[in-house]
Amino acid sequence: MYCKIIAFVLFHLYFAILYFCLQNLFFSRNASVSFAILYFCFDIESKFSFRTSEEPEDDLCYIVPGQPETIKECNFNPDNKTFVVIHGWTVTGMFESWVPKLVTALYEREPTANVIVVDWLSRAQQHYPTSAAYTKLVGRDVAKFVNWLQAEIDYPWEKLHLLGYSLGAHVAGIAGLLTKHKVNRITGMDPAGPSFEYADAQSTLSPDDALFVDVLHTNTRGSPDRSIGIQRPVGHIDIYPNGGTFQPGCDLQNTVLMVATTGLRNMDQIVKCSHERSIHLFIDSLVNQEQESFAYRCSSKDSFNKGMCLSCRKNRCNKVGYRVNKIRTRRSSKMYMKTRDMMPYKVFHYQVKVHFFGKTQLSYTDQPMKISLYGIHGEKENIPYIMPALNTNTTVSFLLTTDADIGELLMVKLLWEKDTLISWPWWNPDTFHIRKLRIKSGETQSIIIFSAKEGEFSYLSRGGEAVVFVKDKEAQSSRKNQR
Repeated sequence: MYCKIIAFVLFHLYFAILYFCLQNLFFSRNASVSFAILYFCFDIESKFSFRTSEEPEDDLCYIVPGQPETIKECNFNPDNKTFVVIHGWTVTGMFESWVPKLVTALYEREPTANVIVVDWLSRAQQHYPTSAAYTKLVGRDVAKFVNWLQAEIDYPWEKLHLLGYSLGAHVAGIAGLLTKHKVNRITGMDPAGPSFEYADAQSTLSPDDALFVDVLHTNTRGSPDRSIGIQRPVGHIDIYPNGGTFQPGCDLQNTVLMVATTGLRNMDQIVKCSHERSIHLFIDSLVNQEQESFAYRCSSKDSFNKGMCLSCRKNRCNKVGYRVNKIRTRRSSKMYMKTRDMMPYKVFHYQVKVHFFGKTQLSYTDQPMKISLYGIHGEKENIPYIMPALNTNTTVSFLLTTDADIGELLMVKLLWEKDTLISWPWWNPDTFHIRKLRIKSGETQSIIIFSAKEGEFSYLSRGGEAVVFVKDKEAQSSRKNQR
């Protein structure tokens, strides 16, 4: 009896919805919009929350595909940019704390923009493989929403920017693949790795999904398909901060300290600190306009760590985040950068190149050094660096970073620390002779030659005093003449 009643109610409800759709279909002035309404009435499960700068945490208004009146009710501005934010997998079934932070940052940078948050929480809180499989359905939902919105108000495709985190990055890619026209830009924030590392381009974020696709990779540690973030490049520009594997400030000690000081609500940061750093790097680019970070194209992380990739010629460097230069290439450009452990994340990159002379053949590994830089705006002293290899009559190149803008360099100090409490022979320590240092700045692209402050050589001894180098005016004048 109860089954018959339920069937009767569902039957009449179905025809009531169908009647509503057909009524819109035949009485709308725009036939294409009418058919779109009929198409959208039934199978979109995701919800589209229009967030405001005053209430970035709350879902106060939903734009509902097939109901054009909701566009006006939510005060959607058809003349301005639209950001579509797509979350990833969730354990709690609730929006994570980064969502309102990103919404607030977007409005701070673009006060008149539209910010829409896609709600697919019911599908995103399943067992991970199930949620990963749902990305195709959610991507289809987002594509239908965008197609309907564009057709309904003739919204310009070039004003659409999709931002997806983790699984949400792949949702954005699938949506971009399925829209009637390519959206302007997709930003992938550490796209999820498991189930996607070896998947085809139709199932993941890829360069074909928008006019421009930029990606931040921040948690690629582990074997392929087991790292939290995808390891392979999936955009036009793929940036790997700090090598992409692990982020500063995300070690166990720091995350446990954060949980102890801010409460158990941040317990998940022990696992996802590096993963979520991708979002905060993008937020940083929105709110700290005067401290834009730069990334540099390089063939490998090892080459970058040697300071060998700090060139900006032929688009080899780029801004990170919101103001990235939209450069499309046939192949994905892998780019690297270093950051601080907190916002603002910007650091200044330097390549230090030095040749070690010596009267006797010396060979060391993993030697502790401290470098001090002095510039026209300030100084940064005792920057620690572990020299992987230190041999007589060899040239060494390495990357040095500082979070202080010290301006044009004037002087450099180099200190070779003892690697043990007692170094033998203490009465006659091993010594290298250094004639010059060559330092290139990634941010300014300047190259400065430094000479020993006193005499032809400076003598670097293990456990001894720091050796001093000053700007070589003759070498600088010679370089200018050559240029």
